[in-house]
Amino acid sequence: MDMKINLRYRGKILPVNDVKLVRGVKKAIGLMFKRQGKAQALLFSFKKPTKMAIHSLFVFFPFVAVWADVRGEVQEVKIVKPFTLTIIPKEPFYRLLEIPFNSEYKKIIQILVGTERFKYVSYLK
Repeated sequence: MDMKINLRYRGKILPVNDVKLVRGVKKAIGLMFKRQGKAQALLFSFKKPTKMAIHSLFVFFPFVAVWADVRGEVQEVKIVKPFTLTIIPKEPFYRLLEIPFNSEYKKIIQILVGTERFKYVSYLK
């Protein structure tokens, strides 16, 4: 299901379009084996707060992981490089948004990680 979500970040509301809600077994797959240009942002939503670790094994491009509370307030943002074994959030979260580095999400990623870091990671692809 494609949807639009709003993140609350540094006092601003950031709309993220074309987000796919991931459910069930597909939560274990995430962005694995996807092509960078066609990958869409994925939303993992949980009923209780969790501190689950993620990985980027078999993800062939960088992405931004955004951990948020139940209201969509951003708690933490990390750039995740391909084939990273473990990424652990600092605090429990209700939502995890994985945003691939591609032209569709360029503006939102630049706001979340900064223009300089965006240029650096985009260069690495």
